[in-house]
Amino acid sequence: MSEVAQAAGLTGAAQDSPAEPQRPRHRGDFIGAGGRWVATWSLRLILFAAAAYIVGWVVGKMWVIALPVALAIIISTVLWPIAGWLHRHHLPAALASMLSLLLAFGIFGGLIASIVPSVAEDAPALAEQAEQGIISIQEWISGPPLNIEPEQLNEYVQAVGGVLQESADRIASGVFVGIGAATSIIITLVLSLVLTFFFLKDGLRFLPWFLRSTGGPGAHHVAEVLRRQWKTLAGFIRAQAIVSFVDAFFIWIGLIVMGVPLANALAIITFIAGFVPIVGAFVAGALAVLVALVANGLVNALIVLGIIVAVQQLESNILQPILQSRSMNLHPVVVLLSVTAGARLFGIVGAFLAVPVAAMVAVAVRYVGEVLDERTEAEQQALDKKPQAPPPGRTNEADKEAPLQESELPDRSP
Repeated sequence: MSEVAQAAGLTGAAQDSPAEPQRPRHRGDFIGAGGRWVATWSLRLILFAAAAYIVGWVVGKMWVIALPVALAIIISTVLWPIAGWLHRHHLPAALASMLSLLLAFGIFGGLIASIVPSVAEDAPALAEQAEQGIISIQEWISGPPLNIEPEQLNEYVQAVGGVLQESADRIASGVFVGIGAATSIIITLVLSLVLTFFFLKDGLRFLPWFLRSTGGPGAHHVAEVLRRQWKTLAGFIRAQAIVSFVDAFFIWIGLIVMGVPLANALAIITFIAGFVPIVGAFVAGALAVLVALVANGLVNALIVLGIIVAVQQLESNILQPILQSRSMNLHPVVVLLSVTAGARLFGIVGAFLAVPVAAMVAVAVRYVGEVLDERTEAEQQALDKKPQAPPPGRTNEADKEAPLQESELPDRSP
C-alpha cells in the first residue's frame, strides 16, 4: 500500500514539476541537419541522373523506332490543319489524310523540280571556277610570304595521294557504310510517312482511348500535358516555318541581285536549315558565301555576307521574339545548349529534334509547377479559413475580462 502511495506521490510530483527546458541547438546540430539535407538531395539527384541515363540508353537502342515516330509527329503537326479542314468538310478521315500527304508530296516535288535545272546548269561552271580558284591558291602559296616551290607542293599532293591509296580499304568500307546509311534513311522516311498517315487518320481517338484505358486523376494530368505539348509543338513548327521562309526569301532576293549561281538551291537549303535554330542559319549562310566567293570573287562574297547577316539580324531580333516566344517561351541559352547536346548525341537529326524536345520538357515542367502552385494556394486558403485556437493559458483570462453580452445577463425581472 505504501508503495502505491509512494508511486502516486511521485507521479503527482512529476506532474506538478515544470517541464525541463530544452537546451539550445549547438553548431554541430545545424551542421548535422545540413549534412543530412545535402546527402538526401544528392541521392535524389543521383537517382534522377540514373533515370535520365537509362531513358537515353533505351532511346538510343530503340532509335530505329523512336526516330520515325518523332518525325511522324512533327510532320503531323504540319499537315494536321489541312487534314482537319478536309475532315470537317465531311471527307472521311482516311481520304483527308491521304490528300494531305499527296499535297505535301506535290509541294516537295515542286521544290526539287525547281532547283534541279539550275543545279545541272550551274554545276559545271562552278566546278571550273573552283578549279581556277585552286590554281590561284597554288600561285599564292608559291609566292611571298610562303615561297613554297611547285615541286614541294607536288610532293605534298603525292604524299596525300599515297595516304589515300593506303586507306583505300577503309574508304571502300566507308562507301558501303554510306550505302547502308542511305538505305536506312529511305526506310526511316517510308516508315515516318506511314506513321504520319495513321496519326492524321486516328489521332483524335488517342486521348479518349488513353483516358478510358487508364482512368484516375493521373491520366487526366497526362492528357492535359499531351494536349499542351501538341499545341506547343505545332506552334513551334509553324513559327519556325514562317521565320525560315522569310529568311530564305530575302536571301534569295539578295543572291539574285548579286548574280550568285544556284540561288534557288541555296534559298531552299536556307529554308530547310532554318528548322535547326542558330546552327542551321550559320551553315546555310556560310554555304551561300562560299558559292559567291568561288563564282564571283571576294567583293561579291563580302556583299552577300552582309546581306545574310542583315537578314538574320532581322529574323533573330524581330521575327523570332514575336513568333517563337508565344509558342515555346524558351531562353536562347536553353535553345543553344539543347542544339549542342542533340548534335553531340544524335548528329544532325538530334540537332533538328533538340529544340522541340526541349519545348516538350519545358511544357511538362511548367504544368507541374502550375499544379504545385494550385495545391499550395488551396492549402493556404484552407488554413486561412480555419478558426485559430487561442494561445494556451490566456483563454480563461480573456473570458474573465470580456464583458457579458445582453443574452448572458441574469434575469432580474419581478
